[in-house]
Amino acid sequence: MQYRNSSELLTSDAVFEPMQGKQPTGCVGAKHHFWSLTVGLNRNEKQAVVEEISAKIASAQTIALAEYRGIQVGQMTQLRSKARDQGVYLRVLKNTLARRAVEGTAFSGLADDMTGPLIYAISDDAVAAAKVLSDFAKGNDKLVIRGGNYAGKPLDKAGVAALANIPTREVLLSQLMGIMQAPVSGFARALAALAEKNGGGAAAEEAAAPAEAG
Repeated sequence: MQYRNSSELLTSDAVFEPMQGKQPTGCVGAKHHFWSLTVGLNRNEKQAVVEEISAKIASAQTIALAEYRGIQVGQMTQLRSKARDQGVYLRVLKNTLARRAVEGTAFSGLADDMTGPLIYAISDDAVAAAKVLSDFAKGNDKLVIRGGNYAGKPLDKAGVAALANIPTREVLLSQLMGIMQAPVSGFARALAALAEKNGGGAAAEEAAAPAEAG
């Protein structure tokens, strides 16, 4: 497998794919069950990577980080596929370049957490990045959530897990459509139940009472 330059290798999905016993140009050694990037990038190549990540961050709501020591190539490929299905930008990146990309943005607080072999999940959706990594980590102890950031607010491991448990926009819309199709008498009860499930609590019950009385 050949690459035109080291920047292409760094940002390519191919870093997750089996190398079939032959390491790609610009890499040495098999580390963490897939080839580790050790090649130095020139100034232009580094800038290209930073610009790519910066473009993703510009519209992102959430970034989640996970350490991947010892994860198998096949497992990484599965994770990449799940991320793609959810519209999540998922990459192994050089931490120094990732720090440059978040500098001066709402995600700048993540810089201190950018150490070790990390996977970066970035999503425009508030939940998707956290959910993709958290769901995968539940079945693979080699993927360890390190933290994240939502809309400028730092998240620890528990915070990422909590964010991942919030229903996505698509799920909420689907639930709401089901409620709207219910008889009027059951609409308020169903709406209150949905709101309570998602944190509405007593306020939702109060809102439902007048509707039921009518």
